[in-house]
Amino acid sequence: MNVFDFIYKNAGECWLLTLEHIWIVSLALFLAILIGVPIGIAITRSEQAARRVINTANVLMTVPSIALFGILLPILSLINQGLGKVPAVIALVLYSQLPIIRNTYTAIKNVPPEIVDAGRGLGMSGWKRLKEIEIPLAVPVIIAGLRTAAVMNIGIAAIAAYIGAGGLGVLIQQGIARVYGEMIVAGAILVSLLAIFVDAGMALLERLLTPKGIKVGRELGR
Repeated sequence: MNVFDFIYKNAGECWLLTLEHIWIVSLALFLAILIGVPIGIAITRSEQAARRVINTANVLMTVPSIALFGILLPILSLINQGLGKVPAVIALVLYSQLPIIRNTYTAIKNVPPEIVDAGRGLGMSGWKRLKEIEIPLAVPVIIAGLRTAAVMNIGIAAIAAYIGAGGLGVLIQQGIARVYGEMIVAGAILVSLLAIFVDAGMALLERLLTPKGIKVGRELGR
């Protein structure tokens, strides 16, 4: 049996595992956005805070996923959630913070000062300038950070199968346990295809949400 025969004959299970994988990554990304974007905006007001927050997020990124799952296990075991989806989602949220915070911070800081000054000259409050000028102009770069986090988390979520989180990593885990090459490769291919699909979708979203003025500026720059 080759890899594609395996996927065809186990299409139902592969589909359910794919949906489970998408659910884990989507939930983690949603929570990471709720945390990371406000932090990225907040630290634009203080260079010192920005350095500390981004350095902390950098440190989190250096921790291997298996090690992070191992750290979370005894902590979450206190509430009987040491294994399963809860530690997986928490780990993915933590790993997502660097690209989301860094891109949000960079995007807001790179909004042209003359545009912000124009808003100030029109009597806009700080919140109104943020909502109507800075965030709309920063959206493409913020989406790029979300795109990086989403693709990265698809791969990390596959490892989370080893702590009972489910998803496409189950195929790889069980394939290794059974010394079943086709199962291992099938899991790897499906994870890769999901990452490619999500990356393309996020790239399209980035283009759709890019303000027309920025698109025109890019075209003129060419």
